[in-house]
Amino acid sequence: MSGETQNESHGTHDPLLDLGSTQNTPGVSPLEQEVLDEYTRLLNNMNSLSDTLGTLSEGQITIEIAEGLRLLERKVASVYTLMKASVYSIVLQQGQLEQESLEDAHGLNG
Repeated sequence: MSGETQNESHGTHDPLLDLGSTQNTPGVSPLEQEVLDEYTRLLNNMNSLSDTLGTLSEGQITIEIAEGLRLLERKVASVYTLMKASVYSIVLQQGQLEQESLEDAHGLNG
């Protein structure tokens, strides 16, 4: 199953998030495309996890499964928090760099 098909099955199709895409997307650097590809792999893994948990939830839940799911939930929450913090940090850094560039440009022109 391709990344595009799985993304569409969960209603999140985006042409930038195409694992099969090795072409250069206009406006996206190779490093940015690599990051997008990693996010796509993560999305596919999370969708697979969601499908598996859906299947598990249809059956009888044992104490072992419940404890395992609680542990998994804590780990996923930790990963989500770390990813959110890292994305925020990158956005903040880019904003600071853009602000410095604007200040430098105004300093040279003023």
